[in-house]
Amino acid sequence: MKYLDEYRDGDVAKKIVGEMRRIQTRPWVLMEVCGGQTHSIVKNGIDHLLPEGVELVHGPGCPVCVTPLEMIDKAHAIARQKNVIFCSFGDMLRVPGSDGDLFTIKSLGGDVRVVYSPLDCLKLARANPSKQVVFFAIGFETTAPANAMLAWRAREEQVNNVSLLVSHVLVPPALETILQSPDNRVQGFLGPGHVSMVIGTAPYSFIAEHYRKPIVVAGFEPLDILQSIAMVLRQLAEERCVVENQYRRIVPESGNGPGLAAISRVFELREFFEWRGLGSIDHSGVRVRATYARYDAERKFALPGLKIADPKACQCGEVLTGVIKPWQCKVFGGACTPETPLGALMVSSEGACAAYYNYGARVAERRRAAQPEAAE
Repeated sequence: MKYLDEYRDGDVAKKIVGEMRRIQTRPWVLMEVCGGQTHSIVKNGIDHLLPEGVELVHGPGCPVCVTPLEMIDKAHAIARQKNVIFCSFGDMLRVPGSDGDLFTIKSLGGDVRVVYSPLDCLKLARANPSKQVVFFAIGFETTAPANAMLAWRAREEQVNNVSLLVSHVLVPPALETILQSPDNRVQGFLGPGHVSMVIGTAPYSFIAEHYRKPIVVAGFEPLDILQSIAMVLRQLAEERCVVENQYRRIVPESGNGPGLAAISRVFELREFFEWRGLGSIDHSGVRVRATYARYDAERKFALPGLKIADPKACQCGEVLTGVIKPWQCKVFGGACTPETPLGALMVSSEGACAAYYNYGARVAERRRAAQPEAAE
């Protein structure tokens, strides 16, 4: 298939792996930041192709996974109200809060709807003037421009019965938190392709300049990922630390100007934001600016403000920072599965734990290979 098969060519993959073997000088630990990259790696067995001593660990690149329980409970509190049409993308409907999920609320009579674009909420608001239409705006920088456009268009068109519950988080502060951790093992990064499509490559410069770690913005196809790993290994072998862009067919160096302008127009930084699995990170989230206050669900509704901790049994924070692999968590595949998720990384199909669970046979094979004494 044109524009797809060329990124999955086995012969090219062998050449890239051969190059990795030639340039590898010692063991290295790399982190792929994006959950979509994690799934491509596990699904295609990319980690199994790498030279011995090159280890991949999985970063905080799943927006559903890092949405804090406190924010999910706020969403559920709004969705239970009788005068509300609560809108969300489909991947949030089964994410559990302290008491059930959006599917449960819908089954009990709540008006919960799946939308495919934030702007669908404008149509619903016009068609239901006696209702408050609330959109659950989550995600990284990738989805922030489209969500900002909902507030901007609502103000321009004077549609006042629509608002956003905002749980947007920013990738660079999370990476800095990982680098500052005393348990950090990461020596190089595969940067997130879709986030970088919006913000460009400059925001990662502190990783190379201050922390002296290479980072390569990577795509999602198998050859994208293999080439990006080879680019990071080459930097490590040559003792270079720069920001490189493997995903140039999608990611402009300066980012998306109109998208960044939309974010800046509607949103401002929060002083603190709680990431599920990582804890509070300074200036890592955004909220609706005061000039758009009437479109801010946190201002419009009386909401619970309790801080809710993740289940103590979960080790998601250790997975997100590369300390352990998903299958090393003591509740993985037992108490915590995609059907009954306890941890942040199992609640979404993009989470690292969900990837390992869904491709369990391949993961089990790699576990046996990594622990031959246990297999015997």
